[in-house]
Amino acid sequence: MIWFYLLSGLFLGWSLGANDAANVFGTAVGSKMVRFKVAALVASVFVILGAVISGAGAAHTLGKLGAVNAIAGSFTVALAAAATVAWMTKLSLPVSTSQAIVGAIIGWNLFTGSPTDLNSLGKILSTWVISPILAAVFSILLYKLFKFFLGRARIHLLELDAYTRAGLILVGAFGSYSLGANNIANVMGVFVPASPFKDLNILNVIHFTGVQQLFLLGGLAIAVGIYTYSYRVMTTVGNEVFKLTPVMALIVVLSESLVLFLFASQSLERWLIAHNLPPIPLVPVSSSQAVIGAVIGIGIAKGGKGINFNILGKIASGWISTPIAAAILSFVLLFFMQNVFEREVVRPVTYEISQDVLNKLAAENIPVRNLQSLNGKQFKNMYKFRESLQQREALNESQLYKIFELAEVDSFYIDSTLASTELDAEMFSPEQIEAVKKLHGRLFIHKWQLDDALAQLSPAWRLKPNTIRNKFFNKNILKKRQILYQVFKKRHL
Repeated sequence: MIWFYLLSGLFLGWSLGANDAANVFGTAVGSKMVRFKVAALVASVFVILGAVISGAGAAHTLGKLGAVNAIAGSFTVALAAAATVAWMTKLSLPVSTSQAIVGAIIGWNLFTGSPTDLNSLGKILSTWVISPILAAVFSILLYKLFKFFLGRARIHLLELDAYTRAGLILVGAFGSYSLGANNIANVMGVFVPASPFKDLNILNVIHFTGVQQLFLLGGLAIAVGIYTYSYRVMTTVGNEVFKLTPVMALIVVLSESLVLFLFASQSLERWLIAHNLPPIPLVPVSSSQAVIGAVIGIGIAKGGKGINFNILGKIASGWISTPIAAAILSFVLLFFMQNVFEREVVRPVTYEISQDVLNKLAAENIPVRNLQSLNGKQFKNMYKFRESLQQREALNESQLYKIFELAEVDSFYIDSTLASTELDAEMFSPEQIEAVKKLHGRLFIHKWQLDDALAQLSPAWRLKPNTIRNKFFNKNILKKRQILYQVFKKRHL
């Protein structure tokens, strides 16, 4: 059955290949500098490499946006996103799978009553505005630089043509790798918890994880999409917004690749933090918006006379309508999947309002006076839990998200033997492991209770004030907490 559910992810991968992958080589193909067959081959190979080697990237941010926890729900969310992208591709509009999957996940949140993390959503939406502007700025600066250099260098036209073709392929390969690394999570990320693949050890030399095998499958689907349906979108990007010369095409692809790199580079983030500069958020970036921004930048640098504003308006309407259409389609499909086909689209999660939870909420400055009547009550349905909360207190989406997070019932039993055998001594400090062992025999029903207990025992488990300088320290602590949840989760109550 899992293989049937994976079909929607493969469909979404095909849609990504047909639409987003065209952004990397669209200008090169549109300007006739690179043949479509060469572009498709290079893009396919490097998209697959990026997906398999560095594909974990954006899954964390999307996971915080909405925790789709049932395989039939994952299938439906991916299907809604894929159908939306395929529809936009049919209209020759360069939209983004990131936009579609974000809309589809929000559709799942609305259907199930799960609150949306507005902080994560705000980060993602901000990149949809910033990335095309940034690409346009890069494009203008690079155009001025190239114009200055080529105006003084005496390069024969044939040599310039050869250099430009080689540059387009090299930069396109880099852009394809970045696209695979950043966007494969959109395609297969929702299926990771239900991956049918087991880790492989090939001659004790190559370790091929189940997730990497899943991403390889998604990468192959993207490659099929590139070969079968990407040509139309490439010509839209390369020809219809603004007529590009070969050198301009190179500038556009380089500008787009730089934007993808900026929003994906942990090394750059560390450098900015080390110099007390605000880091660039590591979130999924739409390559479609970046490449269109870069093309517009060239048009502005040339005086703006050649920009086709009719096509530009059509593309912008696609950017706005894609997440909305995906959210509506996801909601409708989830209704049919649950009520007509009787499939579980959301796994039951238990929430409990106890006095401990109320005290914790009050400490977070969330109004709880009218929630006292729920003290001691449990809910197994997200929608009914949300409804009960809103009937008693006027809560915004961020406050609801926090209540869902703190009231979720889980179970963690601390066994010091597991602490010795399962916690990697190279990752956890001796002080951290010792603090975990001191909790031997304790049972915690909320994650935050385990976090608080460890923070009281050892400063090595305490989060520091939320400043730029402390960002990596806190990120490391949160990562270790996730490992503790997996190791000590009690599965048989």
